[in-house]
Amino acid sequence: MSDTQWWRGAVIYQVYPRSFLDTDGDGVGDLPGIVDRLDYIADLGVDAIWISPFFKSPMADFGYDIADYRAVDPLFGTLEDFDRLLHKAHALGLKVMIDQVLSHTSSEHAWFRESRQSRDNPKADWYVWADAREDGTPPNNWMSLFGGVAWTWEPRRGQYYLHNFLSSQPDLNFHNPEVQASTLENVKFWLDRGVDGLRLDAINFCFHDAQLRDNPPKPLEKRVGRGFSPDNPYAFQYHYYNNTQPENLPFLEQLRSLLDRYPGTAALGEISSEDSLAITAEYTREGRLHMGYSFELLTDDFSAHYIRDTVSRLEAGLDQGWPCWALSNHDVRRVASRWGGQDAPPALAKLLNAMLCSLRGSVCVYQGEELGLPEAEVPFEALRDPYGIAFWPNFKGRDGCRTPMPWTHDADGGFSHGQSWLPIPESHRMRSIAAQERDPESVLQAFQTFLRWRRAQPVLRNGAIQMFETPEPVLAFQREHEGERVLAAFNLSGAEAEVSLPLQDAAPLEGHGLPSGTFESGAVRLPAHGVLFARLR
Repeated sequence: MSDTQWWRGAVIYQVYPRSFLDTDGDGVGDLPGIVDRLDYIADLGVDAIWISPFFKSPMADFGYDIADYRAVDPLFGTLEDFDRLLHKAHALGLKVMIDQVLSHTSSEHAWFRESRQSRDNPKADWYVWADAREDGTPPNNWMSLFGGVAWTWEPRRGQYYLHNFLSSQPDLNFHNPEVQASTLENVKFWLDRGVDGLRLDAINFCFHDAQLRDNPPKPLEKRVGRGFSPDNPYAFQYHYYNNTQPENLPFLEQLRSLLDRYPGTAALGEISSEDSLAITAEYTREGRLHMGYSFELLTDDFSAHYIRDTVSRLEAGLDQGWPCWALSNHDVRRVASRWGGQDAPPALAKLLNAMLCSLRGSVCVYQGEELGLPEAEVPFEALRDPYGIAFWPNFKGRDGCRTPMPWTHDADGGFSHGQSWLPIPESHRMRSIAAQERDPESVLQAFQTFLRWRRAQPVLRNGAIQMFETPEPVLAFQREHEGERVLAAFNLSGAEAEVSLPLQDAAPLEGHGLPSGTFESGAVRLPAHGVLFARLR
């Protein structure tokens, strides 16, 4: 694979900076902490890191509310620290992707502070402003994902402004060409600095319906979605008008044109819409984003049928687009607990990591998944996430997947010499990196072994995929590349399983480090949470 195509089939490790490693004792992770542990990340065998926001911010949404796109927040360090991180990562052979939050800013951003002052200032049309209806209510029925209406009144202008997230995260008006141009200039700042890629947060939220049409209601039985419960009023609507507008496509093409001026850079778009798989296919067509990922495998649904159907539907819609898959991130419950319960066995975590890294496409692995961490139980009094505080106790928010990395079994987890911003549970410290590095049967060592083995299997990185119809609990598919065909089968259960496949001759592949099954005359036998990789003849 050429260096400019490094992202195809890459394993991308997501670093959540405030929870990775704290070096100054303030209880919050920082960029020097990432620098200090880059060797650990490189030793995992991943290809790249994606760093969640570290830009200047009042931290109402922990960095996803940006007040200055070109400055590092002092909480995380300095621009020089980032340059140091970039240099060391590249020396270790790691690509560096950074989050870019383009659809909205912080209410503390200089653009918004100016825009809110009057209706005739130079930034007056840089955000989404609208008059009240005759009775003083908001201009339409759009809801915020974090609960409540998506409009806040601004008395200085005598108008409402739109915010799809927190009220302190006003939406930019991308219908204004000046906003698009300034946004691309901010992206260029980091490309000039040498970053290898962008993870584009909520990229389908950049444009809104210019007519401000009401979203239609959604029936009760369909009020499901990632990251929110059916009692969140956001789930009461089909979100046809507050995001995913056709005007977004030309903007994505502008963004891609900018990236093409920096060979070897890539863009990964986060897409959450009413039909995320179809939009992922649309957004990754020629001349748009390099990769896209949605939340289909970040739900509570766990079965071979669901995974097979999700992958097949995306593959059917893709043209020349390239998928990216994830089982966890900083917004959803950790997959070990979500799919295996709070006492999920380590064998399930090993299996899920291997399954994820065997799908066609690129892969995002959230920090801690290589350890098999369960979701942390965070008491209400320790919650920091405004989303969880607002919806407690029905929905506990995102703090449970954001607790600091457990480097050691010590009380502070080896994370900080101060009071960590979120508590580190005993269940995590028992699974510390130090402990797992000493245990040859650990999830961590299984992850490292599998990624080393995967590097020697071009078919898993680059090959096409064909799903087999199999009964539960077995997921099976074929990968094919340059004449080589490999069967991959996964037992998603804790009991032995057997299935028949329309295959005749296969030679098992070893060295992947997981409990391996057998193949004989089309019959695949798998141990509990076991796998079978076999070369087909």
